[in-house]
Amino acid sequence: MKVVVIGGTGLIGSKLVSKLNQHGHEAVAAAPNTGVNTLTGEGLAEVLEGASVVVDVSNSPSFEDQAAMEFFRTSTTNLVKAEADAGVTHHVALSVVGTDRLQESGYFRAKQAQEELIKESGIPYSIVHATQFFEFMKGIAEMSTVGDTVRLAPVKIQPIYSDDVAAAVGRTAVGPPVNGVVEVAGPDVFQLDELIRKGLAAKNDPRTVVTDPHAPYSGAQVNETTLLPGPGAHIAGTRFADWLAQQQ
Repeated sequence: MKVVVIGGTGLIGSKLVSKLNQHGHEAVAAAPNTGVNTLTGEGLAEVLEGASVVVDVSNSPSFEDQAAMEFFRTSTTNLVKAEADAGVTHHVALSVVGTDRLQESGYFRAKQAQEELIKESGIPYSIVHATQFFEFMKGIAEMSTVGDTVRLAPVKIQPIYSDDVAAAVGRTAVGPPVNGVVEVAGPDVFQLDELIRKGLAAKNDPRTVVTDPHAPYSGAQVNETTLLPGPGAHIAGTRFADWLAQQQ
């Protein structure tokens, strides 16, 4: 089966291409540095020739509200049109658990717009909602930092290892379209402020984490369960403590 992975040279994409090829599929990494640009349409028709499945794990290079919306609207519109022309029978996209609950955030409004375009495209689809990756803990701290203080709400979070995300996306890609959402999360539930405090301490980061019930997450107010998956989520196996130990 030929599977084209949009964003195939990034964190998740490169792992996904490797896993699919190891399982005997023809996985092709498509990204600007391989001559495929979903914003301009460059190289799309050529790379999609003969493809059964397209997996979109690309991300906006900017998290600024308008730039993110422009990226996801333009790239998804170009992609689904090219897929229809090429006869692609399954569109898989990676998105985020809680996207529909984080609509105060411009980035998550852009992700929601991406999902709506996929649903309206007429192409059979599967959307994989993953919780926040272990590798994103530093980024969460960065977006919540003012001076030497990191302000975070005491809400629950169930982060996941990027390898486990790639495996879940791969399973979905080679299976039948669900025409809906599949959720995947890590095995452990943490309190967000405590998790970041632990992660920063492991890196000897001197910043102080302050627990603030009113602190936004990516510009959106969150409650205790905003970032958690539903009861039917697939639970991956890699624990944060084990991953953290490997990093050290």
